[in-house]
Order: sequence, then structure tokens, then C-alpha cells
Amino acid sequence: MNEEKKVLVTGASKGIGRAIAMAVSGAGYQVTAHYHKGKEAAENLQKEILQNGGKIELIQFDISNRDECQEKLDKWSEKNEAFWGIISNAGIAADDSFPGMSGEYWDSVLRTDLDSFYNVIHPLVLPICRKKKGRIITISSVSGIMGNRGQVNYSAAKAGIIGATKALAVELASRSITVNCIAPGVIDTEMSRDVPMDIVLPSIPMGRTGKPEEVASVAVFLLSEQASYITRQVISVNGGMV
Repeated sequence: MNEEKKVLVTGASKGIGRAIAMAVSGAGYQVTAHYHKGKEAAENLQKEILQNGGKIELIQFDISNRDECQEKLDKWSEKNEAFWGIISNAGIAADDSFPGMSGEYWDSVLRTDLDSFYNVIHPLVLPICRKKKGRIITISSVSGIMGNRGQVNYSAAKAGIIGATKALAVELASRSITVNCIAPGVIDTEMSRDVPMDIVLPSIPMGRTGKPEEVASVAVFLLSEQASYITRQVISVNGGMV
């Protein structure tokens, strides 16, 4: 039964992560919801899931801090069985044209969005390997596939996630662990509030932004037993952008 399976969702306090946590809980999984600074939002998520009869615990750490990730996740692993699923969602954007982009903007996005692949997944992968079953899902972006003006740092990080996901999928396939990536397009979240929609919408064949729940539904499917033969894939949820 799903209620015996625990799923970690990073960046679960808002946006796509929150929608994923809600959908994962609704599908009957136990949610471990990660947050960094959004404690109040995470507690509101916890309250809502509990009110709906779900099971949730909160965990706090900075995904860009390798030592902190290792410490917090090691402590979690000492008290719990391996996760059934890891959904590596948390990330940031710091946009600017490349000629004017500061080293701080470059480093902060790469350390948060790309290094978190290692920082979060590496401490947890051996227990999953021992169980020889599980799901790892990463969240990339349309920017990691086609590139985006003003997002050289973000596009680089999200493209790196795709490469890392595909390589890890090859390593873990023989252990019946699937590793897949979801690449959202323009989704109606706080991160997309400053996107110039008059310019962007004409590039989306469906003519609208996506909903966080439309990304979350794909994550729930990839966690399921029905998705056991799907691995090393990048699934775009972008309204037809190419």
C-alpha cells in the first residue's frame, strides 16, 4: 500500500513543490516535505495535508550546503527506512543578461539548482539501492532543453540536471530503481510572475501557462508501480513548446 511508502519532496513549501507534495499525499504516500526558509508556508502545507487525512513530516536544510544536507539526511536515515521516492524539486533563479551576470548570480544558481542533485540524492541513494526498488524524480525546466535569454546560469544548471538524471538512471536500472526528469515550461507560480507574458505566450502552442497541479500529476504517475518500465526519460510539461 502507498501509505507505507515515504516520499521526499524538496522545495515543498510553495509553487510546484507544494502541488507535488499535495498530490503525492493525495495518492496515499507519506510525505517528507523539505523547506529552507519558508517555515510558515511549510507548516501550512503540513496542516492542510493532516486535515485531509494524509501523513507528513517536515525537514529543514539548505540544499546548496553539502555538509548540512549530509548531516540532516543521515540523521533521518538512522531513524527511518529508505525512501520509496525522492523528488528533487527545489531551486532558484537569478536572471540577467550574460555579459552583465555577476559571479554571485552564476554561483548561487549552480550551487542551488545543480549541486543539490548530489547534495540531496547522494546521501539517500545507497539505502534505496539496498532495497532494490524506488523512484527518483528530478525537476528540470524547458530552459534546460532549449535555453532562454537572460538565464544562461539557470539553463546550464537545468541542462546539467538532465544529464545527471540520465546517467544515474543507467547506473540504477538493474536495481529496479527508475530515475526520470520532468521539465516544466511556464508554470503559474511565484517564479514566473515577472515573465513577460506578451512575449512568451505566442511561443506556447496551447496559448496559456501551465498549472502546478499539471506537473504534480506527472510526478505522481512516475512514483507509481505502473511506471516501473519508464526510466532515463525527460517528460516535458510545457504546452507544446519546442
